This record gives sequence, structure tokens and C-alpha cells, in this order.
Amino acid sequence: MKAVTRAKTGAARILQFFLFSGFMTAGSYWAPALAQEKADIQAPEVEVLGTYQTGLGTSDAASAGTVTARRVETRPALRPAELLEYVPGVIVTQHSGDGKANQYFLRGFNLDHGTDFAIDVAGMPVNMPTHGHGQGYADLNFLIPELVSGIDYRKGPYFAEVGDFSAAGAASIRYTNSLPYTLGSVTLGGGDYRRAVFAGSPNVGGGTLLYGLELMSNDGPWDNPQDFKKFNAALRYSRGGEADGFSITGMAYQADWDSTDQIPLRAVQNGLIGRFGAIDPTDGGETSRYSLSYEQHYDFGNNVRAMLDLYAIRYKLNLFSNFTFFLDDTTNGDQFEQADNRTVLGLHPRLHFSNKLGGMDNTMKIGLQVRRDHIDPVGLYHTVARQRLSATREDRVLETSAGVYVEDALQVTEWFRAVPGIRVDRYEFEVDSSIPQNSGNKDDSIVSPKLSLVFGPWVKTEYFLNAGRGFHSNDARGTTIKLDPNDPTLTTPVNPVHPLVRSTGAEIGVRTEIIPNLQSSISLWQLKLDSELLFVGDAGTTEPSRPSQRTGVEWTNHYRPASWLLVDFDLSVSRARFTDEDPAGDHIPGSVEKVASFGVTVDSLGPWYGMLQYRYFGPRPLIEDDSVRSSSTQLTNLRVGYRIDPKWRLHLDVFNLFDREDGDIEYFYKSKLQTEGAPVEDIHFHPVEPRTLRLTLTAHF
Repeated sequence: MKAVTRAKTGAARILQFFLFSGFMTAGSYWAPALAQEKADIQAPEVEVLGTYQTGLGTSDAASAGTVTARRVETRPALRPAELLEYVPGVIVTQHSGDGKANQYFLRGFNLDHGTDFAIDVAGMPVNMPTHGHGQGYADLNFLIPELVSGIDYRKGPYFAEVGDFSAAGAASIRYTNSLPYTLGSVTLGGGDYRRAVFAGSPNVGGGTLLYGLELMSNDGPWDNPQDFKKFNAALRYSRGGEADGFSITGMAYQADWDSTDQIPLRAVQNGLIGRFGAIDPTDGGETSRYSLSYEQHYDFGNNVRAMLDLYAIRYKLNLFSNFTFFLDDTTNGDQFEQADNRTVLGLHPRLHFSNKLGGMDNTMKIGLQVRRDHIDPVGLYHTVARQRLSATREDRVLETSAGVYVEDALQVTEWFRAVPGIRVDRYEFEVDSSIPQNSGNKDDSIVSPKLSLVFGPWVKTEYFLNAGRGFHSNDARGTTIKLDPNDPTLTTPVNPVHPLVRSTGAEIGVRTEIIPNLQSSISLWQLKLDSELLFVGDAGTTEPSRPSQRTGVEWTNHYRPASWLLVDFDLSVSRARFTDEDPAGDHIPGSVEKVASFGVTVDSLGPWYGMLQYRYFGPRPLIEDDSVRSSSTQLTNLRVGYRIDPKWRLHLDVFNLFDREDGDIEYFYKSKLQTEGAPVEDIHFHPVEPRTLRLTLTAHF
């Protein structure tokens, strides 16, 4: 490969790009020097076999990979976020109405609604820091699956480009620039499910105008119909290609719903309500998300490329929940509203250089990620039937983060590649609280080194060693808090939390394709956190607590015995423990221990296609001494499709094929029903939906 030249014209063009992107204007946080101009080693050509991508030479860890658009298209998904279950080891559940963000599980974590699992869509982060319902809240209901061009996933804190919320893993969901046809589809299903999608991508003004519109409503199986209504739209204009081009994307999403939250097991066993009943039928919510983003790719020549993401997001949520019923307020009940109203601005400029270093091919990536969340307000209110009685606290928060990263991929020999990296992040929190003593400013910085070593391939087999440090941020309100807002006298002191919590991880992995048509990978990993995040049932939020350690093994397999048949099998086993001494016990409540999935995909067997997907979500400890555990959840989904002609196709999705009565999620905490004289510790669960059928007619024209 040619070395990068140092021509003045080239340097001027690079400087011009960064001045435009705002890189230099962020100098109040960091002023990294770009002294060495280096860039990409050309990525190896990747063979695509039907619905999956071969893995050799495509990643720096055995646990990283890519899901193609063709796979996304074939999977039956009850909810949009379930597309993330293509990431081996990920479980996606729900404990409330479908308009609320899902629950995520991965690598021994109950990730709540997104903490320690970073998600971005079309270059925009989804996780919300200092969110009204929980740190890292990641709502993917604005996703239109028909527009997804692929999912790139990585696990562990080994990658310099990924920062906050990524200790357990990260997933980047890409939107396509164009569709091969104009698409229209209509879906009807049980629970008064109705969905219509219309999408296309005509050529306009020398570029491509992608559009997608989704309308959906769903009552579900609940005794109190959820009356979920969703409007979703995306519009993207793009010109050029991956090396040299740009796109501008606008998205709009609105939804409202009624919730059937988790219910106490005793209420069902005593006949007070059925499995699909509700204790407080007035729970629910409404949300909206509007965004505008810009993506630029520019090839300077001489193996120098620049990329830029800019985005602006307007987001709102009003969520009404009641997890403890009449525990705290025996007259009005314990319903509370969590409100979040924010504007998010961000940019991510980066440069890729390639040259020779000591005779070795060398890649260097340098980037900056800046984000500002202006939250006005983020509030917690005591309510009855969605009417506010009082404000527990109401805050206005300005949270700003800036992260600089450098990653260098050095091809030492034909069979050995080293990828060292480093990331430096700085956070600033400004909190203006309705409780003056809880107002204040806080800032913090953290340095996260990374290293990946890749050996091979030998006999179509690669070996990986990965290690690194990462972090997650804590809620800004927790960094300045001094008094407990739940104490009416405001006299109970509270210790503030550390703004940034470090994670340290390591992994050994192997990926092989030595058996024809079989791609198999196995990884043995460990992850330590300085502070764990736990679900608090009586508040419906999370709080930081004790340090923890997780270890585990993941085994992933994709086998294509015939051109029309694909078989998947994934197994994840993990062990999660607190590492300090405490008489309460060392088990981490909600930590997933075993996850397995098995899928068979039939692709183009004449006019027929389809998929059978089984997933096992194993039992979890629900309290620290492991004396109470959840049950396992086993679900099987089926899709059977028929191509009527080149333009028309029909498919039937069957969810929970065997109609199992498992729990989608389970917790153990204290609550009180209106008829009870004293609080009761009990399992609280949200059931999986019963066997559900959905029929979809799709036209391509």
C-alpha cells in the first residue's frame, strides 16, 4: 500500500473538513494533536452466503459480528427491539406496555432498559443518560425493520470507538440508503393487531430519496387492552457511496398506550386477577421522538478518509407506573409519573489513515464524540389515575460529554494483527433541582485503554485475545444529591454517587470455518464493574451499589447445509457475583445465567420460505442469597411464507407456538394490595403473550 503523502493541499483539505464538522470548536474539552497521518488497511473481501456473512478477517474479537439485512427480513419479531436477539446471547423482554423501552439481558446482566448495552441507529445514540425512568433508557420502538440494512455488534469494553453504556456490549443498527423496490405491506393479527408499512426509494436530483411510513395499533391479550397506537416515519436523502457521499435523515415517532405492568403472583393464585390482568388499569404512557441527522463520507485520496455524523434529537416521555400498589400511600395508591423532556445534540467526526510503519501495514483511527443533553424537565411525581398529586422532585439538567479515541491496527505479520487503542472521556453535569440542596455541578474524566491481538487465519481458523477498560455514566441527579426526595421532611441525608463507573474486561476467543459451510466461534470472557446497578421495585428505577464480577462462555454457530437452508445454534453461560463481603449474599438479582437459541431458516425453497426460532431464557436469582429464583422462559416462534408471484408474497407468523405460560420477566420485592393489611414480599411477573398469529401481505412494485 502507498504511504500517506504530506502534501500541503492534502493537509489543507483535512483541516477544512474538521473545521466544518466542528472538531476544532470542541477544544474546550480536548485538543488532540493529529501529528501522524495514517489510515486504513484495506478490509478483506467478505463473502456473503445467503443470510449470513463469513467471519474470517472481518473483526477483532470472536464475539463481534454482523447481521445482514436478509436475516433481519426473515425473523418473526413480536416487537421491533427483538431484532437484537440476533446478537448471540441477547434476550429482549417487556414488563409493561409495548410503548415502553424493552428489558435487555446479556452476559450475566439484567441491563434494565439499556444500561451497559449501547445502541445506535443510523449513527445516532439511542441510550438516554439521566432518563426519567432509568439510566441508559433505550427505546427502539421508532425502528422500522424494513429499512434496516444490517446490525453490527460487539461485546466487552475492547473497542475504542464505543464509549458510555457499552461494558456488556454494543449494537449499531444501520438504515439503508435505497430499497430494490417500492414496498407496501399490511399485517392483521390477534389482539386487534393492525400494521401498515409503505416504503420506497426513487431517484431524485442525482441522489436517492428513501421514505418509510408505519402505522400500527395493538390491544394485545391483556384484560385491560393496551390500546397501543404508533405513528412512525423516516425520510432519507443520499448521494454518493460509502467512500465518498452523504445522507440527510429525518425521523418522526409518536405513540401512546395503556399498560399492564408486572403483577404479584399471589394476586393470580388467589383468583383476584387472571394472568393477563392489571392491578392499576390507569398505568400507561405517551412518548415522541423526532430527529434530524447528517452523515458524510469523504475520500481525500492517498488512503485518507474522513467521516462525520451530526444529529439533533427531540424526545419526550410521560410514563405512569405502579409497582407497589398501596404500599406507601394506602389511600391514593403508589402510582407515579416519570417525565422526560429533552433535546440532544451531537457530533462524531473521525479520520482513518493508512501507511507503512516499519514495513508493516498500519491503520489509525482518530475520532471525537461530543454530546449534549438538555433535559427540561426530568421529573418524578405522585399521581392517581395519571393526575398529579405532588412532585417528588423535578430537575433541569444539562449533561455534556466529550470523548476522544485513537485506535491503531498494525499488521505485524501475515498471521498476527495487533490493535491497541485508548479512549479519554470527560463529563460535566449541571443540575437545577426543585429541592435546592440537590442542585449543583459535577464533572469527571476517565481514561480507557484497549488492546486486541488477532492470530491467523491458520486452516480457516482465527484466534483472539482482547482486553480493555470501559465505563458507564451515572444519573446526573445522583451525582449532586444530598437529601432524600422521598422524605417529606427533607432531613434524610443521601450520599452522592460517582459520576463514572469503571468496567474492566478480558476475552479469549476462536472463530473457525474449517468445516465446510459452518461458521463457529467460542469465547471465554470476564468482566468486572466497580459498581453494580440494581432494580429497585418500590421506585421502579435503578440504583448503584456493590462491585461485581462476571465470567462466562459463548458458543455461536451458523451452518448452511444447503443453499436454501440455514441452521443457527447459540449458547451462553455466565456467572455473576458481588465481590465484596455482605451478609445479604453475593448473587446479583436478575443476572442471567443461561441463554440458548436454535433457529432453522428456509430461504427460497421454490416459492416457500420461513423460519422456526426457539429461545431459552434460564432461571435467575431474584435476591442476593439466591433463596428465590425466577422460572425459565422457553419460546418458539414460527414463520411460514409463500411467494405468490414476483410482486406478491404472504407470510404467517406464530408467536409462542406451543402456548407456554411462562414469565416474560420476574422480580421479587415487597408490595401491598388494597385488600391486604400488611405488605407482602412476593414474586412479581409479566407473562409472555399467549399463542399469537399475525398474517402479512406484502407487495413489491
